[in-house]
Amino acid sequence: MPPRPAPAPARDPGDLEYFAPCSLGVEAALTAELVELGARDLSTRPGGVSFRGDRRLGYLANLWLRSAVRVQDLLLRAPARGKDELYDAVYRIDWAQHMRLDQTLAVDASVRDSALTHSSFVALTVKDAIVDQFRARRGRRPSVNVNAPDLPLKVVLKADQLTIWRNLSGDSLHRRGYHALQVKSPLNEATAAGLLRLAAWDRASPLVDPMCGSGTFVIEAAMLAADRAPGLERRFAFERWPDLDAELLRTLRAEARARAKPTLPFPLEGSDRHGGAIAIARRSAEHAGVGALARFSVEDAARFTPSCAPPFTVLCNPPYGERIGEGDDLVASWRALGRFLAERCRGARAFVLCGNREMVPHLGLESGRQFSVMNGQIECRLLEYDLR
Repeated sequence: MPPRPAPAPARDPGDLEYFAPCSLGVEAALTAELVELGARDLSTRPGGVSFRGDRRLGYLANLWLRSAVRVQDLLLRAPARGKDELYDAVYRIDWAQHMRLDQTLAVDASVRDSALTHSSFVALTVKDAIVDQFRARRGRRPSVNVNAPDLPLKVVLKADQLTIWRNLSGDSLHRRGYHALQVKSPLNEATAAGLLRLAAWDRASPLVDPMCGSGTFVIEAAMLAADRAPGLERRFAFERWPDLDAELLRTLRAEARARAKPTLPFPLEGSDRHGGAIAIARRSAEHAGVGALARFSVEDAARFTPSCAPPFTVLCNPPYGERIGEGDDLVASWRALGRFLAERCRGARAFVLCGNREMVPHLGLESGRQFSVMNGQIECRLLEYDLR
């Protein structure tokens, strides 16, 4: 075997490059969150935000970001115009700094406009370079675990330029852990948090969801208003890495726990006509630690009356054919929502997430601003109604 190239230069832990992906449409919300955390050199592009900062910022981003789905830091940027150049670039990294021999890895690769055209081949080459280095230096190689790796890597080969990222988060950050049961067509928690930001809710006044389903909007609002870190109780991939600063992470978690508010001086209310959905919402709020801050009731939108008087904010994700099917029942739901907004929300601001434009006229209201956003695989609009 020919001699391998010189090792890549060590990274400066005080100046790291990060990227946080998010759902399409909520990039502005994620950018605002990162500004609050003190990130610098922010650059927004469709589906995420790149930024720079120290190791502390990376830990904070995992603890506090609500609209991101993961946080990753850059290990390498290098040209890779063929298999050998790709292999050598990966081999330059000292992989013992990023994982132990008894740990596992997984490589997720994407390829675009490059000499190497198959993502699976690129992923295999990257994996081979890593395990070959361990075998050459330690006599044994680490294993691959595609489902729950200790070191999840994201590899991008675009126009023959290679970037390798470590996924600090592990599991997607939208999986807060409070939905103990899998509910049908749930609103992604990270997307819900991003929509709360887009709605410019002030976090200091009532919020109402008259079609709350499993309660995601209300629960995310309660966590936001109570200043409860969404990642406080989870474990991250970076906690298993050799370069973990355990003392720093303990300090940041302690500071986050101290910030959480036990009560709020205003109500956060959700209602739904399906009792099973409300049971899930109440259970999920308890699991999220905000059971005392969120109120849920079984009531049809046509009859639901919030306990608070306007001004308040309405935010809801009514059915648009994915949850309860097509037909008269779907139309009746939107008409009921329209009556609720027109009759019981005068003086409020309302935001309706719509994935079926044919339903919008049944509200009987004229919308103002609109935001394009993806809810899973569904292209949606967040419609604003100023009822003041």
